[in-house]
Amino acid sequence: MITKRIIPCLDVKDGRVVKGVNFKGLGDVASPVELAKFYSSAGADELVFYDITASAEGRALFTDILVETAKSVFIPLTVGGGINSVRDFDRVLKCGADKVSVNSGAIRDPSIVSEAAKLYGDQCVVLSADIARVDGAFRVFAKGGRENTGMEAIEWIKRCVENGAGEIVVNSIDTDGVKRGFDFEMLKAVSDAVSVPVIASGGAGCIEDFITLFKTLPKVDAGLAASIFHFGEVSIKDLKEKMAEAGIPVRL
Repeated sequence: MITKRIIPCLDVKDGRVVKGVNFKGLGDVASPVELAKFYSSAGADELVFYDITASAEGRALFTDILVETAKSVFIPLTVGGGINSVRDFDRVLKCGADKVSVNSGAIRDPSIVSEAAKLYGDQCVVLSADIARVDGAFRVFAKGGRENTGMEAIEWIKRCVENGAGEIVVNSIDTDGVKRGFDFEMLKAVSDAVSVPVIASGGAGCIEDFITLFKTLPKVDAGLAASIFHFGEVSIKDLKEKMAEAGIPVRL
């Protein structure tokens, strides 16, 4: 049985890890290099590194801090932020990333997904979808949740998977940082629509939220969180032990 993955997320702004609520009010947390080292040794299955203002600021992802972060971890590293071309994929992979996450870049030019998949393989291409409810419909947002594209989220995700995205990160803007549990309705809609791995992001507040996630939606492959790990509210070791006790397959 495939084990469920636990993935801490480093949202990086100006070389520091930050965290907000509903994608707003960002506060300083720590050095991404030091946090990455900690999570690599603490039992995390993977790590996600987002340069969260690269797209909004219209610049390429900062690579100096990424290189240092990549050197410090011994688990798979997914990197995103300012990925607008296949050249950006190449640059980030050469900095030490194992997978590349694309969001706003794919919205601007959907062909980036198929081109990158052909060059590097589907397993390397991660679609990160920032989604919020607008008048009862799931809509895709760009530029770090700042811009409503008007696109219906499920159809957009299905299209990207057909073009070669090998994994989907579902970022619920509605539950981000709120710590009241994952967005089950949104995650079910996505996991029912695609056959590639789906990563749940946004809303984790305690160990029970992860257990409920995997029990309720067994198609979801991984849980991603930031603040509860960053601030020591939940340890990955404790989380995985509780998951195992609940009968959820996990790498201890």
